[in-house]
This record gives sequence, C-alpha cells and structure tokens, in this order.
Amino acid sequence: MPVARLIAIALLLVMLPARSPAVEINILTGGPTGTYIQIGRDIAKAAEECGLGMTVHESAGSLENFLGVRQRPVTQFGIVQSDVLEYLKTFAANDPEVSRAIFGVRIAFPLYDEEVHLLARKEIGGLADLEGKRVAIGVENSGTFLTASLVLDLAQVSPGERLMITQDESLTALRAGDIDAFFYVAGVPAKLFASEEIDADSFHLVPIGDEVLRQVYKPTEIPAGTYPFQTGPVEAIAVKAVLMTYGYDPRRNAYHRESCKAVSDISHVISSRFQTLQETGHPKWKQVNLTELPAGWDIGECVNVGLAPAYRLPCDPPEAETAATPVDTTSESEANRAYRRQICAVVGC
Repeated sequence: MPVARLIAIALLLVMLPARSPAVEINILTGGPTGTYIQIGRDIAKAAEECGLGMTVHESAGSLENFLGVRQRPVTQFGIVQSDVLEYLKTFAANDPEVSRAIFGVRIAFPLYDEEVHLLARKEIGGLADLEGKRVAIGVENSGTFLTASLVLDLAQVSPGERLMITQDESLTALRAGDIDAFFYVAGVPAKLFASEEIDADSFHLVPIGDEVLRQVYKPTEIPAGTYPFQTGPVEAIAVKAVLMTYGYDPRRNAYHRESCKAVSDISHVISSRFQTLQETGHPKWKQVNLTELPAGWDIGECVNVGLAPAYRLPCDPPEAETAATPVDTTSESEANRAYRRQICAVVGC
C-alpha cells in the first residue's frame, strides 16, 4: 500500500471521535399522540431511575419500527403490531427480500392489545358504508396503514379514495369534511380521541363486528365513556403490540457486545419494575401479559440474559429469588422456554 494512503488512513483514524464506553440506547415508537410513545416514555423513565439513558423516538409506526430495529444503527428496540409480524412472516416464505428484512429480528416482550378505532361521520354505521367513500388509512410504513388495508380487504370494502396521512391530519380532515372516516390503531385510551373538539352529534366510533375480522383479530369492546364524545360501548377488534429487538451476538464485535448489554439492561428494568410500570405508567400496562408470545417468533438471547436471576444492576435492591410456576413449554424453542421460566420467576404466571 502506498505510504500516502497509509498516512491518510492514519490521519482519518486520529480524527475519528473516541468511542463511548457504552452504546446509546434507542427505541422507535409512534406518533406524538399515540400509545406507543407513552409506553416508550414509561420504559425510558424506569431506565433513567436505574441510571440508564434511553432515547424515545417518534416514527411512522410498526413497519418503520420493525425495519429500524433490523437496519438502523444503535436502535435496539421498536414497538410493532403482531399482525405486521404475521404479514412479514407469511411473505418471508416466498420473498427473499422480505426474508432478509426479518433476519435477526427477535421478540423482547409481548405488550398489550391495541384497538382498531374507526372514527367517521354519524351516517356511516358500519364497514360496508365505507364503500366509495374517502377514508384515511394512516401513513405508509405505519401499523395503522397495514391493518386498515387488511381490514378493508378482508371485509371486501372498496373506498373511493384511500388517503395516506397522519392521524392528526386525519382528524383535521374529518372535521373539515374532506374525508368521511379514518382508521387509527392505538391502545385505549388514545390521546387523539380525548379532544373536546370531536362533536358527538357529527362523529362516532364505528362498530366493527364483521365475523371474518373477528376470526382473524381479537374481538373486544371500547367501553362506554372512554372518550368524551362516546356514550355507549363500541364493538371493536384488537391486535397485540410487541416490543421487538435484534439478535445481537456479543462474540462478534464491540458494537454487538455493547448493544447486547443495552438490551439485557432494559429487559432487566422492564421485568424487575413491571409492577411499578403497571401502577404508574400508561393504563395499558395493566393489560400486559408477559407470557403471551406471538407464534413463530423467538425471544432474543440478550433479553434472556437480562432476565437471569443472577443479573443485577447497581440500582437493584437485594431481593430473595422467587420460585417459578411450571408452564407447558414443550412446543417452544429453547430461547422461549428459558424466557417463560424466568418471567414466571419474576412476575409469576
């Protein structure tokens, strides 16, 4: 190699900033009024109380979050809808590009059910009434976009126009009469619908009781009085939100080693402070069942490291170990069996 090139490389190395001893911790969530970002902030607050800095990022939603965990540097976590996982898993079998996109992505924790909200003008009484109408389905790369598209296709409803705009833009457009309805997938209660500007005489949540959809999604109900404009209960469907991570290999290099440590630390924070999150965080924490793993996806090994009984952070009080409740794990991978054993030891089953 020419001496000049060697000198240039040496100068470049000198000018590179010194690597920090610990990698940044980042989580991709969703829009500013959604549930994802509030859940992310709850986790970040718990981490901060343990001396860990975690940055919460807004995003378009599930698809961007999934791909961000796979491709974006120092992005260890993203919240994703489980139907997005099913969609990707289905197409991965026959599409090499999708297969590459999901390679290495792992489960960190199952979270809560998210309700499919459909806010519309009062004269729209059901999904069938969206035929030929102007419907906002969320921005591209969002979970709302994918879920709304699947719901409309499964219900065999063809709107006259599908607009890909944000939820805040959708609400403004609906109130202005520019659209007839919009979808929003978010955990109840969603801040967007707490607005006093939603006129109960003009708009309502459309019940979703289609039998085909209730076979694909979880049937549920949005209780009466959840939102200021809502008087009675509303039939709905729900999809589970999942915290995703990446399968870092600490033997590979320093970046993987530090990222794995970050995942282990945050996993330990969530599991050891789970009761506090349920008591002081977003109401959806009370519905989280940490054993409801989506089928076909494995827990990250770095997650299991953080759940191990011997794992400790400086902020941990001395605690006696809790015996695990036996769980049937015969049909699971070893990583998922280990996860269930350790979660049961920490939070019970």
